[in-house]
Amino acid sequence: MVVLDADGSYSGKYRKIHIPDDPHFHEKFYFTPGDLGYRVFNTKYGRVGTLICWDQWFPEAARITAMKGAQIILYPTAIGWLPEEKDEFGESQFNAWLSVQKGHAVANGVYIAAVNRVGFEPSPDGNSGIQFWGSSFVANPYGEVIKMASQEDEEILITEVDLQKIEEFRKMWPFLRDRRVDSYGDITKIWID
Repeated sequence: MVVLDADGSYSGKYRKIHIPDDPHFHEKFYFTPGDLGYRVFNTKYGRVGTLICWDQWFPEAARITAMKGAQIILYPTAIGWLPEEKDEFGESQFNAWLSVQKGHAVANGVYIAAVNRVGFEPSPDGNSGIQFWGSSFVANPYGEVIKMASQEDEEILITEVDLQKIEEFRKMWPFLRDRRVDSYGDITKIWID
């Protein structure tokens, strides 16, 4: 992801760290995990942290980005339904995506801006394809969705955010302050029995 400031000047770039591999997304076969670490950029309007698509499911990525000073975490993504699964799992999958992003906002006292594709893309191999669910949104530090785009139409979503609410929230719920880093050693292990 390339980050440009309000005047168009180059602020830097971020490379996606978490690379998925599942029956429909074989990205591990053609992408290398990012090597720049989690990034936060000073912009005219605030400090913006950048994470991409699969990164959005990992609380560690959001936490580190917030600890580096992000006031807003931006998640561009391309996620949706497989037509053959939509009836059974569609609502649950969408709610999981929405919930985890809202949870990142609360757990880290930041705004979340999740940007998602809309429309249908057929699979090049003749499988069913994917119906992107759109619904780009902005959530405040309380996890409240303050603005959401449609599921079907391309839109530009614009909303104001009050960065002062971050300090208010973090004073009321000081999750970052009260971390017990001495107890987190197991998080660096591949698997814990």
